[in-house]
Amino acid sequence: MLLENSSWMDIERYLQNDDRIILITGATEQHAYLSLLTDVRIPQHMAEIAGYQEQVLVAPPLNFGISPMFTTFPGTISLNQDTFNGVLTEVVQSLLGQGFAGFFILNGHSGNHLPPQLDDIRMDGHARIVWYDWWRSAAVRSFEAEHNLRLDHANWGENFPFTRLGPVPADEKPMVNLGYVETGQSIRAVLGDGNFGGPYQIDDNRMNELLTRCVNDIAEHLRALKR
Repeated sequence: MLLENSSWMDIERYLQNDDRIILITGATEQHAYLSLLTDVRIPQHMAEIAGYQEQVLVAPPLNFGISPMFTTFPGTISLNQDTFNGVLTEVVQSLLGQGFAGFFILNGHSGNHLPPQLDDIRMDGHARIVWYDWWRSAAVRSFEAEHNLRLDHANWGENFPFTRLGPVPADEKPMVNLGYVETGQSIRAVLGDGNFGGPYQIDDNRMNELLTRCVNDIAEHLRALKR
C-alpha cells in the first residue's frame, strides 16, 4: 500500500487496524554508471515488495541525504546534518500526531543516521522506531560471505536492473582507500568514475537472490514491529 495511491480516508481506515509505516531515506548522489538515485531506488524497491507482502503502508521517499563528499560530481544534491535531521523528525512527528506509532526507516545511504531527536522519541516510548541500513543487514553479510564478495559504493552490490542506466564495465576495479587522500586532493580525482572498487557487476540471478533475502529480512522486522 503506497501513500501516494491513497486518500486521507484510506489512511484513516488503515489506522483502525495498523499503526506501522515504512519511511525511506536515501540520497541523490553519484554512483558511477548507475542512477544518481541508486540510494533511493534500492530501498524503495525493497520497501514496496515487503510492504505489499506484509500489508504495511509505504511513504514517499526522502530523496536527499547527507552527501558532501560527492558534490564535485554533477548531479549530486546534499543536505547538511541539521536539515536532514529536522526534515525526518518533522515527518515522523506529523505522522505520530495522526496515530502512527511503528516507524520502519529503511535507509539506503551511509551518510544518513537516525536523528537524535527520533532516538529520544523512541527512548521515551512515544513510538516504536527501527532504523535499518539494508546493506549492513544480516542478509547482505551472509550473502557476501557465501560468494566471497564485498558490497561497496557503486559496485556490484548496488548494480540492480532497476539502478542500471546502460552498459556497465564487466571487469573489477581495485579497491580505493580514501584514508590516503592527500591534502588538497579532491575525492573526484581519487575515485575517477566514482566506484569504490570491486566487481562492477555480478550475474542478475545472484542480485535477485540478494534482493529476495533482503526483502525477507525486512518483512521479519516489520512483523516484529506490529503492535
